Amino acid sequence: MSEETRDSHTAIPARPDLIRLGVGILGIGTSGPLIAMSAMPIPTLIFWRNLGGSLLTIPFALRHPKHRDGVKWAVLAGFVLAIHFVGFFLAMRWTSVAAGTALVALQPIFAAIFVKLSGGHIPSKAWLGMIVSFSGVLLISGIDLHISLRSFFGDIAALLSAALAAVYMMAGSKAQRSVETTVYTSICYFVCALTALPMALIMGFPVFHFKAREWWILLGLIFGAQILGHSMFNAALKRVSPAIVSLIIFFEVPVSSLLAIWWLGQSPPLGILPGIALILIGCVLVVTRSRNSATELNP
Repeated sequence: MSEETRDSHTAIPARPDLIRLGVGILGIGTSGPLIAMSAMPIPTLIFWRNLGGSLLTIPFALRHPKHRDGVKWAVLAGFVLAIHFVGFFLAMRWTSVAAGTALVALQPIFAAIFVKLSGGHIPSKAWLGMIVSFSGVLLISGIDLHISLRSFFGDIAALLSAALAAVYMMAGSKAQRSVETTVYTSICYFVCALTALPMALIMGFPVFHFKAREWWILLGLIFGAQILGHSMFNAALKRVSPAIVSLIIFFEVPVSSLLAIWWLGQSPPLGILPGIALILIGCVLVVTRSRNSATELNP
């Protein structure tokens, strides 16, 4: 697919990429519930998850050239991904999976804000979506603060994670302009693992001695969330606009929520559901209004 198609915010992805994105939704949807189930320390879990993902993709990356500029962006993406995971993992353990994944879905709004801060243009119609989503954030965080301070801090961690996810997605898109997806993912995941390992060691967390159950959960994260989730989205980013990928990622929220009910018996308080709906509606408005504006400017 051409560079023009990748940079278009309105083009419907080709069937192979739609399949990749569909598989990615199912893969990444398992992430929140599995993290909530695991008792492994967060930095340790991030280290093993990303080291495993990197080792699985390195053999395919060795056949492709490594462009310096692409490697630079991949390294940045890996560092940001590690910090994003810290916030995301904390959110999955401190608040409900449904509320946490909904707040992390604010990623495209943070991306739009970063574009504005860097001198870019945000269509006026997109601000309506941001206001709608922000209302959802206030509703969820207000209810969670009433439930417990721990849940509220989980919401804050999810919001920080969403901002970092936007940076990670933007850096990944830039990296894959000059390197293949396997090169990008192997470097990104490896840097992420190397960023998390010192955190675990400095905090005195164990790295090796865990029950078999923890290792099985880890394998589920590596093959599900990392390979079938993140790697499929990264593969689609080679040809598909980050705006489209961000829109598709919204479907992670219902998948994770249903799995959390099934695996954990965890369902969010009814009062939080309108907040989740507002966040998703607002994010869809931001992405679609931005796409419509791009169509008007670039017929």
